[in-house]
Amino acid sequence: MKHAKGQQNMKAEDTVDIEKTETAVEEAPATESELSLEEQLAAKEKEARENWDRFLRERADLENYRKRVGREKEELLNYGNKSLLEEILPVIDNLERALAHVSEDGLGAVVEGIRMTHSMLLTTLKKFNVTPIEAVGGPFDSAFHQAMAQVPTDEQEPNTVVEEYQKGYMLKERLLRPSMVTVAAPLK
Repeated sequence: MKHAKGQQNMKAEDTVDIEKTETAVEEAPATESELSLEEQLAAKEKEARENWDRFLRERADLENYRKRVGREKEELLNYGNKSLLEEILPVIDNLERALAHVSEDGLGAVVEGIRMTHSMLLTTLKKFNVTPIEAVGGPFDSAFHQAMAQVPTDEQEPNTVVEEYQKGYMLKERLLRPSMVTVAAPLK
């Protein structure tokens, strides 16, 4: 029994010594290795914050890239055939000029063929969302019309389109080609 009591006393003394040691460690100045570890920890925390910030920026850049590529893809799908359509428009102009200057004297079959070709081209353009700009009789708008001349008149309001030299066309909501027009000017 003596031996058991000695162990109990020894354990109680050991706890007192451990408590004294912990208090002494807290009060004792930090050693070089402890300072070094704290500095390393602070450096790693700073590096982690910088990496997180870099990650967030890269994530935002990726989202912006995806949005830009989506817009460019949509733009290409909507307006990718613009150059082809611009090449077709002079053909329509020439057909319209031929129709305007042809008389019906024995050339009925040729005139009908030109009308059918003209109609087919306009139908094809309409499939690709190309529409003519209605200019004559409307107000002059520099965004859609190119003024070739001004005519003094009292029959029309000033800045009204009185004649169209060449039709203008829209591709969806974009201007494909402006109308070439004559604009009414006030009499002096």
